[in-house]
Amino acid sequence: MAEDNWTDAVAFEDVPEGDVMGIVVAGQEVALYEVDGQVYATSNLCTHGAARMSDGFLEGREIECPLHQGKFDVCTGQALCAPLTENIRTYPVKVENRRVWLKLGGCPAA
Repeated sequence: MAEDNWTDAVAFEDVPEGDVMGIVVAGQEVALYEVDGQVYATSNLCTHGAARMSDGFLEGREIECPLHQGKFDVCTGQALCAPLTENIRTYPVKVENRRVWLKLGGCPAA
C-alpha cells in the first residue's frame, strides 16, 4: 500500500542487523541494509554486472558486490573502487510503527 508515494516494504525486525537482504517491492528489486540502527535501501542489482547486492558482503556502510568485489557506500550509493564506474541507485527510507517504508520514485544516486 502506498501512502503519499511511500510504499510499505517490510517489518523493521525483518531487516537483519548489520547485514543486507533482498526484497521485491512494487516490482522492483531492492536491497535493504541495517547500519548502526538505520535502514538504507539501494537497487539490488550492481551497476557493473548482473549481480545481486543482497548476495554481497556488508562491512560497516560498504557493500561488496559478490561478482567483481567492487564496493558501494550503501548510505549514498557512491561507487568506491574499481571496477565500478557508476553509482548505485538509492531510495529514501523511513521507519514508522516498526515498518520500513520506501519512496521508490527516488532519484538515482549522485
